[in-house]
This record gives sequence, C-alpha cells and structure tokens, in this order.
Amino acid sequence: MTKPQFDVAIVGAGFAGIYLLYRCRQLGLTAHVWEAGGGVGGTWYWNRYPGARCDIESMQYSYQFDQDLQQEWDWSERYSPQPEILRYAEHVAERHNLLDGITFNRRVATACYDEQDSTWTLASEDGAELTARVCVMATGCLSKPNWPDINGLGSFQGEVHHTALWPHTGVDFTNKRVAVIGTGSSAIQSIPLIAQDAADLTVFQRTPNYSIPAHNAPMDPQYAADIKANYAEMRARAKQSVPGIYGRYNPDSAMAASAEERHAEFERRWQEGGLLFMGAYGDLMFDQAANDSLVAFVHDKIRGILNDPDVAEKLCPKNIIGGKRLCVDTNYYATYNRDHVHLVDLSETPISTVNATGVNVGDTQYDVDIIVIATGFDAMTGALTSIDIRGRGDASLGERWRDGPSSYLGLAMADFPNLFTVTGPGSPSVFTNMLPTIEQHVEWITDCIMHMNRGDYHAIEATKDAEEAWWNHVQEVGQLGLKQSTDSWYMGANVAGKARVFMPYYGGFPAYCQKCEEVVGNGYEGFVLS
Repeated sequence: MTKPQFDVAIVGAGFAGIYLLYRCRQLGLTAHVWEAGGGVGGTWYWNRYPGARCDIESMQYSYQFDQDLQQEWDWSERYSPQPEILRYAEHVAERHNLLDGITFNRRVATACYDEQDSTWTLASEDGAELTARVCVMATGCLSKPNWPDINGLGSFQGEVHHTALWPHTGVDFTNKRVAVIGTGSSAIQSIPLIAQDAADLTVFQRTPNYSIPAHNAPMDPQYAADIKANYAEMRARAKQSVPGIYGRYNPDSAMAASAEERHAEFERRWQEGGLLFMGAYGDLMFDQAANDSLVAFVHDKIRGILNDPDVAEKLCPKNIIGGKRLCVDTNYYATYNRDHVHLVDLSETPISTVNATGVNVGDTQYDVDIIVIATGFDAMTGALTSIDIRGRGDASLGERWRDGPSSYLGLAMADFPNLFTVTGPGSPSVFTNMLPTIEQHVEWITDCIMHMNRGDYHAIEATKDAEEAWWNHVQEVGQLGLKQSTDSWYMGANVAGKARVFMPYYGGFPAYCQKCEEVVGNGYEGFVLS
C-alpha cells in the first residue's frame, strides 16, 4: 500500500482553504494546499476591479475561530473594500504560520481516487503530484469566471478585462472610451468609479438588477467597540437567522400592514441600506402581492434618482425582487445622470459582434478603447467541473453533473470516497454569510476525519440513497415561494448550455446545521464507513 504524503490535500487557499489548513494542524493532521493564484484570499485575490467590496458588513464578514483576532482587527469601513479583505486573509495566514503549507501558482488538472489504497492523487497542470488520504475541494462558489459567448470578442484590438480576473496593476481609464458588458454585482460596484475617469462609458445591459444603497461609511469606533464587547452573543444570534446574518428581521406579513406602514418600513430599510432590506417583512419571498409592493417601492426610488425617464424604465427590473442576489451599491443609478454615461438595452437586440474597434448592436457601432466583461461566474459547480475528478470505478464528476449537480449536504457525493466539498451544491452557501458557513463546513469535515482516525476507517462515502433523498429535498425546498420565478445563476441560467438545476439549499442556515448535527449524532447517517 502506497503511503500518502499527507492526511489531507486541500484545493484552494481562500477563506475555506486557510481555515482548513489551520484546523488540520490544530488536530494533528498533516495537510497541504494547492492554490492556482499567487497568494491567499480566493475571490478577494482575483476580484480587484474598481469598487470591489463585500456586501456583508465587515464586523460580520470575518472569522470566529480566533477570538483574539476578532478583538484586535480593526475594519476601516462599514463594508470594507477588496484590498482590506485581502490584507485580512494574508494577515490570518501569516499570524498562524500557514504559508509554508501552501503551494501557490499551482492549478489542479486532475484528482483521482485509488480504490486499493483509499487515497487521492492530485496532478497539476505543470506536472506535479500530491497524494493524500482525504481530498477537500475548497474551490469557492464564485471562482470560475463566466465569459460571454460573443462573436468576435477575440478580434478587439483594445484592452479586454474580466472583473473576476482583474490586472493586479490596475487599469487606467483616464480619458478612455469604455464599454461594460453586464450589469451584475461587479458592474454595479465598478461602473460609478469607472465613470469618474473615463471620457465615455457605455453600459450594455441584458437584464437590469435590483440594487440597494450601501450607505457605506468609515467604521464608527463606538459601533465596532459595542460589537466586540458582545461578539459571542451577536454570532450566536446570527446563526439562528435564516441567512446566518445578524440583524433586524420582521416576521410579519407585508400585506397585513397598511400601505402607509409598508412604505414607512421600506423607507427605513432603504435608509439603512444593505442586504437586510429584504428583512422588512417575512413574506416578501413567499407572497406575490407582498413582493409586488416592494418592487413598486424600489422602482419609484430608481425613477426618483434618474433624470431621464426612458433610462429609468430600462433600469427597472421586470422580475420579482430577491429572485436574483440583491446588489448593494454606492451611486450606481445616479451615475447614469452623467452626460458621458450611456445605457444600451440588449433585451430586444443583443450584441451582434465585437470587432477590432468596438461593439456592434444591430445597426449601431460603439467604438471603444477598453471592454470590461462583467458577466459573473460559472457559479457553484464551475470550479469543480473544470478539474477532471475521478472517483471509485473511474466515475467522472464532470459527467455525473452534466445534467446538473447533486450531493449529500453539499459535502460529499456517492462514488467519491474521502472527497469533501466546502460550501458545495446542496448547502446554504451563497444564501448566507459565507464566513460562518465556511467555518461550519470546515469544522464538520475535520471532525469527520478525526472520527475516521479514531475508528481506524480508511474510507467514508455518501450513499446513493442519501444523496438522492437530500438532493430531492434541496429541489423541493427551492420550489417554495417565489425564488425560482426568476432565471438566475442559482440555477445556472447565466451560463450558456448549463443545466438548469437549483443549486443552493434554500431551507436556511439553522435547519441545515441541525441536519448536519443529526447526521453525526446518528453515526454519520447516510455515509458508509469502511
């Protein structure tokens, strides 16, 4: 039997990979990380576009496992920008001496399971190999950039930049003609800042997105001190909320309130800003009339900001609010009031081609110097299916997921022993505050490995029945309410040719954590240990 080099092989050095390596070492497990980038940070390493920042408040978007770090680290803003979040990730890796356990600039090409030895072998694109008893994919939910299928994009002679692959040296937009293709979160964050420097900015929009003001500001020292004094209580209350985010949630029905009361509550939420806007009432995602009332409010806000009524109507989404992930912005809508900023609606006439000098829509040519691609990610599955993962009997994960993914708890799959995914399809992941969700998964996985060690088990594998039952439950819960009335990247609708399957678990963070605990309490129910 071949002796593996490590107990655990970890793919990815974002927040999940960092914590995995730390926890493995704390438990006496040997582990090593392969990371495609040149440093830690995951999504915060790659996404360096102007205005990139988290949409969860900084005091909550942080690790909980290091109590001293919680007290010592000071965030500069309510919603901290990408450079600061990246510095935080780098600080954690340095603080806990983790860098010697990470190999950077190494992208995994294949991961193969050896049934005889119960080990995984990773092979990189540059020919290196790594063997381990357990393989953990900490590849992130939003890490595989989605490039649009636009005819002629490669023929453009100017600069082309994807927001998810931003140059580390930055991009100079001064006096340049710029095209932004896409109006998702990265576009909504970057457009106001690009407009400050560009001579001309044209935004190509297929479908508008709802965006709520962030009301970002320098961190209030007293607010930060109050949170730090009660961090444990805040974290515990956050874990009892459906999205795992601490805040004020109103369980009441919107339609049980008067029109005046609803408007007043919506206005309070708008002035507070941020994702908790959707916490105004408990039935906004379950009652069409309630959602319609919120849509009307936001549409009125957009119309009140825009000077041009035609542009305002193009920026008003026609779908429900909350079907797609809500965006959070600073001066996004107001940017379209600037004379040099233009909106091109692609809903009726799509981009026909990109040529050497610019973008062509119908009979109109838009000559530009720089094209910014802001079309998001092949979410949830893209980073996993881009690796040739082979399990028991040479089972291919890519083939298995061709018609849509499935998994047991978003943690494991039948026919792939000793393979775990952090925040994989079938877990709450992108419906939550990702940091606590990551910590919960990392702790569950490492506790499971220790259980295997104590029982002298060589392999653990999800059963087909357990995987099928859980995945059916994920789909059933996903049908509740209004969520699936909108095409979104939650269902892969943003990627051409991708199977339409509802990927995240919509049952809430507390219910999911309870299920994970029950599985363990029942002797790892739904798994086979051998």
